[in-house]
Amino acid sequence: MKKLTLTLCLAMIAMAGMAQFERAKQVYVHAELETLTKQHKIVAILPFETKISYKKQPKNFSAEGNREQEKTMSKNIQLSMFTFLLRKKEDFSVQFQDPEKTNILLKKAGVLDRPDEFTKDEIAKILGVDAVLGGRFETEQTKSEAGAIASAVMFGGFGGKTGTGTIFLTLNDGKSGELIWRLFKTMDANITSATDDLIERMMRKVARNFPYAK
Repeated sequence: MKKLTLTLCLAMIAMAGMAQFERAKQVYVHAELETLTKQHKIVAILPFETKISYKKQPKNFSAEGNREQEKTMSKNIQLSMFTFLLRKKEDFSVQFQDPEKTNILLKKAGVLDRPDEFTKDEIAKILGVDAVLGGRFETEQTKSEAGAIASAVMFGGFGGKTGTGTIFLTLNDGKSGELIWRLFKTMDANITSATDDLIERMMRKVARNFPYAK
């Protein structure tokens, strides 16, 4: 009984800590955001800048392998966001361009591998959209998987934090290229949530602050 009570107490502390951590959020809103977004009909989601780092570098770490993982995650986040927004399309006032079309057009224009050499209005013109949604995702792994599993066992399945994920979302007007909305949010990552689940959780929270919500 004492063991069960201790486990429940630790679980509640862990959940409360996570809830507080997930509220770490900053939002920038342009003074004319509502006026500008009313003019938008099609929005493109760009591949995300992605960085995967480790507080303690794992054994057999490969810099090349890490870069490939970052590239894969970049497109996975782009696709995950599109899937989430498409599934909720009735809740939004705009349509979102298929990422496959977005990436093909970016590749043909020579933008895909060097997006920082183009302004957002130039990219919007290439894509034929009214606005571009992009950003950056960073994750730092602070524990090994084995260590996370050990913590999960110790805390009755409620521990297991393996790192943090930070997402920066930016929305730029396609005509002017000006930044009109930005969101910064940090969340925990743990062994009970795959990367897709973590992104899903982020997107659900982002949707509540999304400029195109009806």
